[in-house]
Amino acid sequence: MASYNKAIVMGNLTRDPELKYTPQGRAVCEFGLAVNEKYKGGDGQMVENVHFFDIVVWAKTAETVSQYCKKGSSVLVDGKLTQDRWESQDGKKMSKVRIVGERVQFVSTRNGQGGGGGHGSQEPLVTPDVGEDIPF
Repeated sequence: MASYNKAIVMGNLTRDPELKYTPQGRAVCEFGLAVNEKYKGGDGQMVENVHFFDIVVWAKTAETVSQYCKKGSSVLVDGKLTQDRWESQDGKKMSKVRIVGERVQFVSTRNGQGGGGGHGSQEPLVTPDVGEDIPF
């Protein structure tokens, strides 16, 4: 059976990126991303939902994100979904879905302020991506 796993999200960092290194010296960076969704509800009123995603990036991408991004920065993340599974101390099965970012593009607005996320009249500008292919 064929399968496909791709996730592309654009939003704002909910916290400063956290850069760590594996015992083998490979960089890994984790951050949260808030993605806004607007649509007209059944009553014709505009409804806004915010979705929160945990993102992890590796290697040079991790170091670059850590260096240039902070809470509120706008980014576009291209990657795939992964699911972590574990058992809690009380024996309960737990799981968490997150996005492994393969490419990250920094997004800024024409007036030079990040965090716009493409809302309002500010037109977003996208810088070249800093991603690299990550073997899994």
